[in-house]
Amino acid sequence: MTKTTQQFFDARPESVGQARSFTSEALAGWGLPDRAEDVRLCVSELATNALVHGTAPGHGFLVRLGADEGVVHLEVHDSRRRHPEARQAAGTDTSGRGLILVNALADGWGVEDRTPVGKVVWSCFKATGGTTA
Repeated sequence: MTKTTQQFFDARPESVGQARSFTSEALAGWGLPDRAEDVRLCVSELATNALVHGTAPGHGFLVRLGADEGVVHLEVHDSRRRHPEARQAAGTDTSGRGLILVNALADGWGVEDRTPVGKVVWSCFKATGGTTA
């Protein structure tokens, strides 16, 4: 059985923490604790990217979660088409490591254009302890 939920967040710094809480509550409600910390960290990074780089003035971002057949799917939708790129941050940089973390924690991730505007940054996480049913 496929489970899905989504929530829209305003373009405010506190929305990143709210997106983490939303993610935790959804995964707990579905009985999927296995990869919850990985998914929470990735939603934090992707929501931060959406907030800082992906939201046009007056727009927020959407977090969509799904689970089916032992895989958790995370999507963060925003209003700009510019695709994020992983970069190598210098040791003294205070940012720039988010997509490196997503790449390390997720079992897959990518970016797709969204119609009529914007993009979706997605990632997926295979369950480590059985199925999602």
